[in-house]
Order: sequence, then structure tokens, then C-alpha cells
Amino acid sequence: MLYGNPVCGNSSVAPIDSLCQPQSVNQQTSKQQQDSSLICSPCPSDKNYEYNPSSPIPCFCAVPLGVGLRLKSPGITDFNPYEGAFGDSTTSLLKLYVYQLHVEHYIWEVGPRLNMHLKLFPSNTSLFNMSEVVRLRHVLAGWEITLPDIFGPYELLNFTLGSYADEYPNEASSGLSKTAMGGILASAIAAAFALSAVATVLIMRRRSRHRSRTVSKRSLSRFSVKIDGVRCFKFEEMARATNNFDLLAQVGQGGYGKVYRGTLDDGEIVAIKRAHEDSLQGSKEFCTEIELLSRLHHRNLVSLVGYCDEADEQQMLVYEYMPNGTLRDHLSSKAKLSPGFGLRLHIALGASKGILYLHTDANPPIFHRDVKASNILLDSKFVPKVADFGLSRLAPVPDIEGTLAGHVSTVVKGTPGYLDPEYFLTHKLTDKSDVYSLGVVFLEMLTGMKPIEHGKNIVREVNKAYQSGNISEIVDSRMGMCPPDCINRFLLLATKCCQDETDERPSMSEIVRELEVILRMMPEVDLNLLETTDTDSGDMSKALSTSSATGTSFVTQTSGSVNASSGVLSEVLAPR
Repeated sequence: MLYGNPVCGNSSVAPIDSLCQPQSVNQQTSKQQQDSSLICSPCPSDKNYEYNPSSPIPCFCAVPLGVGLRLKSPGITDFNPYEGAFGDSTTSLLKLYVYQLHVEHYIWEVGPRLNMHLKLFPSNTSLFNMSEVVRLRHVLAGWEITLPDIFGPYELLNFTLGSYADEYPNEASSGLSKTAMGGILASAIAAAFALSAVATVLIMRRRSRHRSRTVSKRSLSRFSVKIDGVRCFKFEEMARATNNFDLLAQVGQGGYGKVYRGTLDDGEIVAIKRAHEDSLQGSKEFCTEIELLSRLHHRNLVSLVGYCDEADEQQMLVYEYMPNGTLRDHLSSKAKLSPGFGLRLHIALGASKGILYLHTDANPPIFHRDVKASNILLDSKFVPKVADFGLSRLAPVPDIEGTLAGHVSTVVKGTPGYLDPEYFLTHKLTDKSDVYSLGVVFLEMLTGMKPIEHGKNIVREVNKAYQSGNISEIVDSRMGMCPPDCINRFLLLATKCCQDETDERPSMSEIVRELEVILRMMPEVDLNLLETTDTDSGDMSKALSTSSATGTSFVTQTSGSVNASSGVLSEVLAPR
């Protein structure tokens, strides 16, 4: 931009105003008005008519309403790329057309907070009717709209009536004195308190009568599907199963709370996930997981045994117990033993089959939305099972005409490092969002790295290593000796899954087929080892140890043939 250059504003030079950056949004707005005034006739001077800069009708004059808003805790630091999304969501909540809202100017304040001034224009007339003015003021002043999470809560700074002030109804025009209005208000408040007290007593009595081991009526009213085969436990049973939630029974912890190993009264060993008061997983996620898992049955999806939802709203989910913990536990640098490459492929294939079931065979299909290494659990035979469906969303279903939407528009949720960049930017959740997250898991399995560690992103680091020809330096040496062809194909598959563009990523069915091909390429000794671990849990240490095969067809991270393998990679991978 040429802002500050002496040539800007010099009438003797050819017009280049479009290249001279304005100092502020206000200057840009006034400049647009000046430009339009050169073409359009001036608006009427009475009632403060203005041009609506967003109107689809050229030179359309109307009388706007002024609105001052402050976003108190936005999740963004640059409003410019999100201005369109803000306009779409705000006008939708206010039941206006998008072109009726114009962001006149905004400024960042300490906090950070975003102070903005908006103008609301009538849609197809020059003036709002008074009922619409009253409605808009009531909705904004009563905080009856909830902006998307990325914009956070707001506060109304002002609602400028302008030319509508003379006609706006007030207490004087209502024919009631202030004393009468005060009496009516006091009576209304007293009546509300009385009704609230009666309703509270009735609800408490009803809850105390209808608590039982089967699904309560309160719970059934929250669940949109019939829950068959899911047990409803009492708090006392959960406390007894975990020895009153003893620290020795704790096997994990996350943002939702703690996970305990428990033994039910019938001797069944289970995992009990107990949410704490400040849990990041709310009631909605709690209900979602029960709804989904109650009707999902697949070898590679964790099974829900039951739930507990009592004792001052204590929320607990009871799963089948997975003695070998999470995939992340075994990829960690602190793990005593780490899976060989063959077992990692076996886990990758099982997890992929579980997600493929969600995308294609579940009815309706489901987008997991939080695929990550810590959500892939391993049973006693290292069979992987995908877990944690609290953030999952139902996939689109065909409408009456048979048209199927390609995405679900939703607030961005998930785990940093695994988030699909396109979903993050557009809020459009698709099956390829799970594919991206799974690709990051594959890169973890290949390198042993975390998705984000010490400020480094695993996708960027792998691409950087490829471009510099140093792929061998980031391959996890704890996998032992690995066939270079299998490493090449697995890395190629992982990088395809992590492409920025959705259309460039493979489908889940293509991922499963490719993993099956790679497994068939593995030496017989590794495949025999996998078959042994499927039938005898006593050989788990063998599965976790490095491959015992030797020969020229295998390479290690320190062998001289690794550089040759990176040459193969350069033939099949294209840098992003």
C-alpha cells in the first residue's frame, strides 16, 4: 500500500486513491460514501437517511438503527477474516438478512475486548416499522441471542434510535404512572417467586420418587433414542466398585475428570470415567456419548456398560476395561516397551475400521470429531478400540428430495494438533475432518512425536524432514528393523490424510484398503507374531519388543540403507 507516500492525494498525479491505504475503518467508510455520492443522488436530508453500503439495490437510502456492542472475550485476535462469519451469525440470530447489517467500525480494547459499532438497515423499505424497532431492541437488550463460541459473550453498549426516538413507546405514552408500573412489576416478581418455589418442590418430590436402577424418566426425556442394554448404576455401586474412588484405583485423568478401574458386584472389571465439577465435558457431551455408544457395536469401538447420573448430578460413564491403556501411552518416550512397526500397523488398521464403521455403517453415520492417540484404547490382546464420543456429531442425512449435504456446520471443537485446518477456518465438519485427525495419529505412530511439542507441529516437521531428505531421522527408532517399502507406503498414506485440501485426502475405505496392502507386504515373522498376540495375551511383551527378523530387506534408523529408503520416499511423495 502507498499510505504515507507524498503521491497520495496529489491531484496533479494520475488517480491512484485505490492504492492509498486509509488510516482507519472510519476513513474507508467515508471514502466509500464519497465514491458512491459521485454516482448516486444525495439521500433526503430529513430523518438522517443514509446509503446502505451492503444493500443489493444500488443507491438505496434508508434510516438505520445504531448498535454499540463489545465482545467481552473473543477467541480471535484479528476480526477482519471473521467479519463475514460474524455478520452471518448475528443477522441469523436477529432474523435479519445479511445485507441489513453493516459493521461501521471496530477497535480492540484491553482484555482483549472488541468494541464495535453496527448499523441495522431496513430490508426493502426506507424505514423500520416501530414493532420491528421494539423487537430488535428487546432482543439485544435482553441478551436473547447467543453468538458462536469463537466470538464469545457480548454486552450492549448502546442502542441508538436516532430518527425513531420520537415514535418509540415509553412509560409516559403507555397511560400508566410510574407508581402503577412499580406496583405491577412488584406483583409480577412476587408471583414469579411463588411459582418458582412451587415448581421446585414438585420437581424435587418427583425426582425422589422415580429414582431407580433403570433409566429414570428424567434421563429418558434427555435421550433422543431408546437405551437398550445400558445399565443405570447408583452412586453407591460406583463408590463400592472403586473402594470409594481410591487413588490406587485411578488409571487416568483428563479435562473431563478422572478414570478409575472398578470391579462391579458381579465381578466384572470396568473403567469408570467420573466428571468433576469443573469438567470440560458438560451434560450435553455426557448425553451424546450415552446415546451414541448405546447403539454402536463394533470390534474396534469401545463398549459402554452403563452410566450413573445421581448424587448431586454426579456424572459417570462405565466402559469395558482396557488393560493396555491408550495408544499415546505406548508411543510416549517414557514407555518401558514400545510396539514394533508390525503391531503399530495392526493398531492403525483396527482404529481405521472403527472409524469407517462410524462413517458408513452406523445409522445415521457419525463424525467422531476428536480422533487422537489418547482416544484409541488397547485391550489385553492389543486390539484397538476408538473411544470418547462426547464431541461426536451425526452426519447429514438426505432430505425429502434425496439431496445429501456434504458437511455439518458447527462450532469448532476438538484437540489442538489434530484439528482439520479447513474445518477450523470454515466451521464445516465432514468425514474428511476425521481423516485428517487420523493422519496425525499415523504420523505419531511413525515418529513417536506428539502432535504439538515445544512449539513444533508434527505435520510441518514431517514435511520439513521430507523436503530436506531427512525422513530417516524422524522415524521412531524404537520400532526396530522395518521394511523400507512398508515405511514408505505408510508415510505416504499419512501425509495424504494430512493434506490441507479436503478433496486431496483419501476416504476411510481407501485408508483401510491401503493398510491391508501394507500389512500383506510385511514379513511372515511379524505377521505370525501378530497372530500369536491375538490368541495369547502372555506374548504381549514379544509384540511390544522390536522385530526379531534380520536381513537386507529390513533397515533401522542407524543403518546405512536408510538414506536409500529416503530416496524411495522422494519418488512417491510430493512436497506440500
